This record gives sequence, structure tokens and C-alpha cells, in this order.
Amino acid sequence: MEAFSETNLVRLCGRVAGRPLYSHTSRGRDFYTMPLAVQRLSGTEDRLNLILRREQLAQTALGEAEKLLVLGELRSYNNRRSEGPKLVLTVFVRELSFTDEEESNLIRLRGALCREPRLRRTPLGREIADLMLAVNRPYGRSDYLPCICWGALARRAGLWSCGQRLALEGRLQSREYLKMTESGPEKHTAFEVSAMEIEEEPSGTSFVETLDWGR
Repeated sequence: MEAFSETNLVRLCGRVAGRPLYSHTSRGRDFYTMPLAVQRLSGTEDRLNLILRREQLAQTALGEAEKLLVLGELRSYNNRRSEGPKLVLTVFVRELSFTDEEESNLIRLRGALCREPRLRRTPLGREIADLMLAVNRPYGRSDYLPCICWGALARRAGLWSCGQRLALEGRLQSREYLKMTESGPEKHTAFEVSAMEIEEEPSGTSFVETLDWGR
């Protein structure tokens, strides 16, 4: 069984939405990317990109419309190509299995703000705060994860400063937007964590001591 991080935990239950495609090779291992569709209670569908090892695919005969339970971590990397988003988010799969569970989407993160929160209002007047959370990985690396929160939680977030340590729980979501280019508007997809609960982190606590995800 894979070792799980105490600072970055993702649990998804959704449907395979496309064929696995080769992504890259690292340390002699081949990795593939595959979309997972997870429906919200509102009926909106999030399409989230998984990163899997070749042996995980070999052990699980996947077909489109299969329902999967995925446990893993949210990862980020900088896209240095001219096209596409500059910050790319994927779910690095630790465990993978078939399931009959209802579709679900849960993420828990612990890290520190790496820029000042930005409090703003949507065109409909709702308050929203944009956060960038730095979450440590082993071996001195970090993931930089965009998060949002709403209403009273957003107003509270607007008082925090860069460096504030936080523990949050929410969902990973996709959002389409139009970007204006020289050739006209282009449709893009952004990924972010929509936080439902955020706590300023006290020192000396274990983030996973009460987790029970049915593993």
C-alpha cells in the first residue's frame, strides 16, 4: 500500500471520461494522463486529470464509463510551453479501484499562503477570495495550489497575510473561461480548490488523525 501524505489528500469517485494517454517518463517509470468526470450535486460535471503509472493501468482493465475510486494527491507544475495554462494541476494517483459508490469529490490540504489573499466580488455581488497555497512534498519540493472561498469565509481570508498556515477541506473543480488572443477568444479550462472549511493551523496537530475514508 502506498504511503499517504499528511498535507495533501484527494478522494474522488467518478467515471472514466477518456482513454489514457502517455504523459512522460520519470526515473524509469512511464506515466499516463486520463480524465475522470465527477458530477456535483448541482448537476455540473468536473473533468479532472489523473496521472497514473503504467503498472496501475496494467492492473486495472479500464474502459470508458467505468466508475473508479481514486485516492491520491493534488500536484502542480509550471507549463513552460507557449500554449495552455501556466500552472497545470493533476491528481497523482496512489490507489485505484472500481466502485459502486455515489460520485464524490473531497480534498484536504495543509500548507501556507505564498501570496496575499485577494478579496473581490463577482458580477452578481458575491464575495470571493483567491488564495494560493504552498503545500510541501517530500525532498524539498512544493505544490502551488489555487484555492477559492466564499462569503463570510472569504471576508475572513481577506485578513490573512502571506505565510499564514492553513488546513482546509473542499472539492477540486474545473472551470471553463474564454481567453482573448490575437486570433480571437479561445476556450480554456482552469482548475482550483473550492474550500468549504478553513482553519488557521495550530501547531503540533496531526491533520489526518480523524480521517476515515473507508480504505
